[in-house]
Amino acid sequence: MASFVEIDRYNLIPLSVTSLCGCPCRPLSNKTLNLPQRSPKVRLKLVFHGTERLFPVRTSRIYINRRVITAVVRSESESLDESNVKEEVDKGHVLPTEKDSLADQQHKSSQLRKRIVFGLGIGISVGGAVLAGGWVFTVALAAAVFLGAREYFELVRSRGIAAGMTPPPRYVSRVCSVICALMPILTLYFGNIDVSVTSAAFVVATALLLQRGNPRFSQLSSTMFGLFYCGYLPCFWVKLRCGLAAPALNTRIGAGWPFLLGGQAHWTVGLVATLISFSSIIAADTYAFLGGKAIGRTPLTNISPKKTWEGAIVGLGGCIATSVVLSNIFCWPASWLSAIAFGILNFFGSIFGDLTESMIKRDAGVKDSGSLIPGHGGILDRVDSYIFTGALAYSFVKILLPLYGV
Repeated sequence: MASFVEIDRYNLIPLSVTSLCGCPCRPLSNKTLNLPQRSPKVRLKLVFHGTERLFPVRTSRIYINRRVITAVVRSESESLDESNVKEEVDKGHVLPTEKDSLADQQHKSSQLRKRIVFGLGIGISVGGAVLAGGWVFTVALAAAVFLGAREYFELVRSRGIAAGMTPPPRYVSRVCSVICALMPILTLYFGNIDVSVTSAAFVVATALLLQRGNPRFSQLSSTMFGLFYCGYLPCFWVKLRCGLAAPALNTRIGAGWPFLLGGQAHWTVGLVATLISFSSIIAADTYAFLGGKAIGRTPLTNISPKKTWEGAIVGLGGCIATSVVLSNIFCWPASWLSAIAFGILNFFGSIFGDLTESMIKRDAGVKDSGSLIPGHGGILDRVDSYIFTGALAYSFVKILLPLYGV
């Protein structure tokens, strides 16, 4: 499409048009339109099909459509004025598109409002579940795990991934989603689910091997990873929140906690560690996003082109700062070096989980894992940073802190 037309006083130079068609149903072709150098009367009409007219101007001048411009320039030898012609042509370059800009701004504003409203709702709900602990926390986690597992197996069955592999049968995907949802509940009840997970993996592998047709290794690998990624890893949050029941005696908030809500004994090491970990992950995501927007220049990885090294560094700083501040408030852990180490561990677990889910979505050829949460996408889009972090946080509190006595 020619971006401008240069018109002399009485001459029209040759005009190259990539697509010139009066009827949208005809195929477009690349042609060169040569207009005569001198003509007593020349009419040039360029029509590009559009859908909605923004505002009309007189027929001899310019029409603007939403996506397309219809320009009519009449050149008559007896009344042609060079300055007027060039002025009319120049108008074609800078015609405003206020309606399009307004529509885009309204759409972005609407998405931002949805994102804020649903983000606050999710944050309050998750905070309440974490404070409640026990079965409330576990059932809420199991529901999120079930929805996340469904999204994962739908991604595995998508065209982008399924084009290079054979996805597992749909009944296997549904059974695996249920197994993943049961894992947090079994963790709370038994405390350890290694035998249960191994048994479930054996049953699923047997079902895949005995299915009709030709079993494929891709089916087995994607299913086993789904059980591990969507089911086993989230169980560490149950171990962290509900399994570490030793009271955090130095926590000042616990001293004034109402007796009807459990009193000081309600504030356990598991509750404090979970609150600090969740808050650090939120801070890491927020600061990384703001830092990338403000000073991001160097891409972090090809998996997620929008992530930058500058944003990651800012996110790391925000995560460590949040961990240190909350450790001073809760008086846990006792050493500020331990608080810094805990923040670093939370950051790397967060960004690794985020990049893992981005890799899955990239192979699937989708932007979001789902559309369950307006303005946010799917469940996996919101919890990807938490999937690996639970195991790291639990290992840190259960093994490293007692090992070094801090």
